[in-house]
Formats: sequence, C-alpha cells, structure tokens
Amino acid sequence: MQNSIDKSPLICRTHRISSNFRILKLIECMSDFILSHLEGALLKITFNRPEVFNSFNREMALQMQEVLEYAKSESIRCVLITGNGKAFCAGQDLQEVTDPNGPALTTIISEHYNPIICLIRALEKPVIAAVNGVAAGAGANIALACDVVVAQEHASFIQAFSKIGLIPDSGGTYTLPRLIGWQKASALMMLGDKVSAEDAEKMGMIYKVYAATEFHDKVNELALNLSNMPTKGLALTKKALQSSLTNDLETQLNLEDQLQSAAGLTYDYKEGVKSFLEKRKAIFKGE
Repeated sequence: MQNSIDKSPLICRTHRISSNFRILKLIECMSDFILSHLEGALLKITFNRPEVFNSFNREMALQMQEVLEYAKSESIRCVLITGNGKAFCAGQDLQEVTDPNGPALTTIISEHYNPIICLIRALEKPVIAAVNGVAAGAGANIALACDVVVAQEHASFIQAFSKIGLIPDSGGTYTLPRLIGWQKASALMMLGDKVSAEDAEKMGMIYKVYAATEFHDKVNELALNLSNMPTKGLALTKKALQSSLTNDLETQLNLEDQLQSAAGLTYDYKEGVKSFLEKRKAIFKGE
C-alpha cells in the first residue's frame, strides 16, 4: 500500500479518497496496532499494543496517520481516540529508539508524531481523547491535542521526557502552557510529575473525569452526541479557537464575523432555528 503522508515536518497533505469502498478497503488493510470502528457517523480509533502500554513504533504511527486521513471523510462527524488495556498510550517505544537499525529521533518526530498532531488539529470535526489509563510522553500530548479530553478516574498524565533527558514533543510545549499556564506547565515538564485525572481536571488540562464503572458508557454517550451535532458549525468553532492563539482582538473579531456568516449558510443553522421555533429537537445533518 502506497504511503500517502507528506513527510515534511508539521505539514499534513490533503488526501482525497474517491469512494467509501476504497476507504473501507484502506482500513481493512491495516494490521492490528490501530483498530478502527465506524458507528454511524462516529469513528472510534483504538491504540492496540497493550503488551507495551500502547507505545508507538513506526508501523503504528504510520497506521495512525492513515486512519486520521480516512477520518477526513465527510460522512464521519466525530472521532474518538482511546487505548486498549490498562494504558491510553505510553508514548514512544524505547526499544525502537535503541535499536541500531531503528529510526533516528528526528525521523520519529518529523515522520511519526508531527503529522499525527497536524492531522488531529486539521480535522474539520470534533476529536475526543478518552484517556482510559496512563498517558505519558507523546501519548499525553496526543491526547491534549484533541478537542475534548475526558479521562477515567484512575488515569494519569505524565510529561515523562525529562526522565530520559529529552524535551516534550508532539506539540506539548505549545499545547500544555496554553491549557494550564506557563508556570505549571514548566514545572510538570521539568519534574516529570504524574498528574492524576482528578488534578488534571481541576487545573483545566482536561474536560471531565468519569468513574471507572461508567467510563465507557459516558464516553460513548459524549461521542455519539457530538457526532449528531451541527458538524460544520463545530468545525468553524475549532478554526476560530485555533486562530485565537495568534490573532489580536480586532483580527479575531473580524474572523468571527466571517465564520459566523459561513455558519449561517449551513443547513444545520436553518434546522436549528426552525426546530427552536417549532419547539422540537433538531435533526442535524452535518451540512
């Protein structure tokens, strides 16, 4: 299978797939390091190397990129990412790093993790991270790159890089300070402290914590809810939020004007207003 990923750092090439049949065949060709399952308009992605706490090797990273390319399909209106077993993702598989024949660190960053982060942020639909266990290193920062992050009560987040003399990657130095502030992010990155799910919620790192007994039900409910919401409007919201990280107020206000005008032309806006006036539940199409 030809690899469709642009290898340039932090650049994700648009990949157009001509038919649903080809999309499904693409996913069927994957090995089992990344599992994917369609449930209506919801795409569930599961990291599946539980024997090594879902740590990434090259094959798994490239598979993840392919599945995220597939997630660009307009028929998919929400993406859910989680892990199989006790961990969400423990980051990079260090066995691969220490293998004399394995990829260099610069290759791992530019060809594995940077494209994954770019693809998550570029998806014009909500992406949920359902952190079911430990999320360490790149695993933590992949989770934090998602639009909505929820965690099981026994999950944890660790910026583990300093423990082996590296710097946080996978967008961590960009994302974490914006979520919890410079001082807190700096300390967590330098000290490598483990942050419980409860503390992560309190400091604004994640959206919500669920009890272990209700985690899967609550996550599924959240994901299905988002998959039935006005997807175009959510995509425009995502664009506005990302732009706000670099825009000044006047530029952001002008962007809001443009994006609101675009939202106002969608089917879902008309349906939302009509259902409100008719006092009924809206039926959105993501159009």
